[in-house]
Amino acid sequence: MTPITGIVITLNEQERIGECIDSLMPLCDEVIVVDSLSQDDTVAIAELKGATVLQQAYLGDGPQKAFGVPHARNDWILALDADERLDEDAIAYIRNLSLDNPSMAYSFNRRNFCGNHWVKAAGFYPDKVVRLYNRTTSGYLPKKAHSSVQAPLVKDTGTHIRHFTYESLSHWIQRIDQLSTRDAWAMKERGVTPSTLRPTLHAISATFRKLILKGGIFQGVDGFTVAMTTAFHAYMKYAKLNELHEEDAHSDTP
Repeated sequence: MTPITGIVITLNEQERIGECIDSLMPLCDEVIVVDSLSQDDTVAIAELKGATVLQQAYLGDGPQKAFGVPHARNDWILALDADERLDEDAIAYIRNLSLDNPSMAYSFNRRNFCGNHWVKAAGFYPDKVVRLYNRTTSGYLPKKAHSSVQAPLVKDTGTHIRHFTYESLSHWIQRIDQLSTRDAWAMKERGVTPSTLRPTLHAISATFRKLILKGGIFQGVDGFTVAMTTAFHAYMKYAKLNELHEEDAHSDTP
C-alpha cells in the first residue's frame, strides 16, 4: 500500500482527538496533529496515540490545514477534522487504491451527526468533501474560513466519513457562535465592508436555499432545524462583521 500521512488540526479536542487518530491508523504510517495551542490534554493524548504534534497559533482554516503538509514524509495526505472518523467502507476503499495518479484527489460522503442523530436533511447529506490528495498537485486553498482542497481531478468514492458535528442542539448553537466569530474575522481580513442590510439578506437567502432549493420544507423537523440554524449563522457572521468595524471606528476616535 502506498504510504499516506494523516493530518488533523486541533484546538481543545481532548474528547475527540484519540478516536480520530485511531480511525487514521489503519491507513497511515504517520499522523501529524497541528495544534492551535490547546489548553486541555489534546497534545498529550495525540502524542500517546503516536502522532507527531506541531504547535501553531491558529492561522485560519486553509493555512492551518496546510501548515503540517511540508512536515509530512509522504506525498499522499489524508486530512480529517478532529470531529471526523473514517467509516469502514472508506478504509476498505482507500486500502484498495493504487494511488498511482498524483493529479487525482478523492472525495467522501460526510454523515453529519447531532448527538446520536444522523441529520440528512436540507443538504446535510451527502455533504461531499475531499480528504485524500497528493501534495505535489493539490492542497487546501488559503481561505481563512471554510477552505477546501483544490485538485486537478476529483473522484467521488461514494464511501463515508462520520462527522460528529454537534453534541446536542445546545452545542449546535454554541458552535454557530464560535464559527460566526471566526467567519466575521476572516471576512474582515479579506476587506469585506460593513452593511446594515447584509445580515438580513443573507439570513433570508439561507432560509430559502435550505427550505426550498434543498427541500428542507419537505423533510420534517430536521429540514427546519437545518434551515433555521443556517440562517442564524448567516445573520450572525455579518452582524459580527459590522460589530468588528464599529469597534475599529471607536478605537480610531480620539
